[in-house]
Amino acid sequence: MVVDGSLTVVHKGQNRGARIFRFTSIAERLLMQSIANGLLISMPDTHDTLFRSLADPTRRAIFERLCRDGELTVGAITAKAGVSQPAVSKHLGVLKQAGLVRDRHEGRQTHYSAQLKALAPLVDWTNQMAGFWENRFDHLEDLLKRMDQ
Repeated sequence: MVVDGSLTVVHKGQNRGARIFRFTSIAERLLMQSIANGLLISMPDTHDTLFRSLADPTRRAIFERLCRDGELTVGAITAKAGVSQPAVSKHLGVLKQAGLVRDRHEGRQTHYSAQLKALAPLVDWTNQMAGFWENRFDHLEDLLKRMDQ
């Protein structure tokens, strides 16, 4: 919001109260407005599902272990997961729904394996954001050079 010729930005963090930043110079205002405008990038639902499933540290550890060790049974995963077997099964269900793991039944055991191709949207998004920020920093560098002249 612009008040009295200055730009005021209210940032609400997850674990903190709101923080208020006030930018008074034209350069600061332009930079913050361009960043704020450029960050309005929406992600498809598949991306949200992927990010949510990997946001949990236990799920991420299970997925990383499957990537590192290959196919494992639920019992083998539970042995080193630090949580109960029902909790591991729930985490595997979330990872399966996101397409990050595949299950294979053999008798009474279920084997799980990581599906690395499912990370493609994450890689694409990371590359897109890297390009976005490189572009923003290039614009900032140009602006600072013009200001120095």
